[in-house]
Amino acid sequence: MNLKNIPRVETISKDDFIRHYFKPQKPVIIERFIEDWPAYSKWNLDYMKQVAGEKTVPLYDDRPVDYKDGFNEPHATMKMSEYIDLLKSKPTKYRIFLWNILKEVPELQKDFNFPDFGLKLMKGLPMLFFGGKDSYTFMHYDIDLANIFHFHFEGKKEIILFDQNQNKYLYKIPHSLITREDIDFSNPDFEKWPALKQANGWHGELNHGEILYMPEGYWHYMRYITPGFSMSLRAIARRPKNLGKALYNIIVMRNFDNLMRRLKGQQWIDWKNEKALTNINKS
Repeated sequence: MNLKNIPRVETISKDDFIRHYFKPQKPVIIERFIEDWPAYSKWNLDYMKQVAGEKTVPLYDDRPVDYKDGFNEPHATMKMSEYIDLLKSKPTKYRIFLWNILKEVPELQKDFNFPDFGLKLMKGLPMLFFGGKDSYTFMHYDIDLANIFHFHFEGKKEIILFDQNQNKYLYKIPHSLITREDIDFSNPDFEKWPALKQANGWHGELNHGEILYMPEGYWHYMRYITPGFSMSLRAIARRPKNLGKALYNIIVMRNFDNLMRRLKGQQWIDWKNEKALTNINKS
């Protein structure tokens, strides 16, 4: 893989963000944009345990997709207090994924605002993500191909990104939002996955208080170097092609995949995994 460092800026104006990153659809890490937020000084694992400890949270791990699982169906649930104790006591593969803080802990909204980067953010969808040391997300892109602002709190996180124009090298699973789950993007086996050698992408690390901008539909792999959590704010895809693909994913693809899992079972999952290989060999 040919990975460039994600550009880093200390802070940025709306005009510069639009000109240098949004219009060309390039990622950027903004280092010191939220230091005036209460969240910057308050948000850590202990604080989340204090304000949300009694909430039951959905947990995901790195097991391969099973035909019995629904689309984005959690693998387990746990009280937030128990989960944070687990994060702090030992490595765990369990992650929290897409946890809506306005719905679950509305008082947390007092700790942050919706920054003006020149894009209309979806104010009802601030999502939290938690993970333990060395837990990771499979390489994937978001179903709505949104512009994403990813705010990191506590600890350090590794990021690998690819544009959609790299699909032919990534072993994309058809009718889904992921690549082959047996690829370790932190340390890929190029003999097993030779097409990855041609993929051009981005690499970086996020620290407490930093923001990652991910352009529309970007593939992303995230690994927690240390236990921590992040919040994502999103803005609807602006490019017509991406907006159309988002609508297709939400209305057609997701429902079709769930239907085929019910009808074909594991045979459907196996076919998709094999198709990811044959599609690469054709390109």
